[in-house]
Amino acid sequence: MTGVVLRRAVAADAPAAADVWLRSFTAALPTVVRPRTDDDVRAYFRDVVVPLRETWVAEAAGERIVGVMVLDGELLSQLYLDPRWRGRGLGDRFVALAKERGPDGLTLWAFQVNGPARRFYERHGFVAVEFTDGDDNEEREPDVRYVWRP
Repeated sequence: MTGVVLRRAVAADAPAAADVWLRSFTAALPTVVRPRTDDDVRAYFRDVVVPLRETWVAEAAGERIVGVMVLDGELLSQLYLDPRWRGRGLGDRFVALAKERGPDGLTLWAFQVNGPARRFYERHGFVAVEFTDGDDNEEREPDVRYVWRP
């Protein structure tokens, strides 16, 4: 995939990264009710995600930010792609980077209704280890915890 660079996010990337998250969430999870407004999500990216987490963005030539990945220690807490960029190998590159950054293992959560994401992570060696009823997430949506160990 030429013309796409993965790099650490800087403060100026927060609005575009939040917008990728919003577009991706809307496209991939139309039945999941978000408890936060678009402005809340943008503020969270600006005030917490980019400055306090290991945030990576995918920047495409001429298109700006088209993907975002957030690591918080062993937790792969966010991986969202602009819907137009799904299926082009960008997610594969992000997961490879996450494994490089977390060589001892990674965990992540996915909503149970997100079949494409679950298949994607399983293809990359993540194993489902816990299913919940959603009581512990803001969306109150059943989810599944995945673990990858080298």
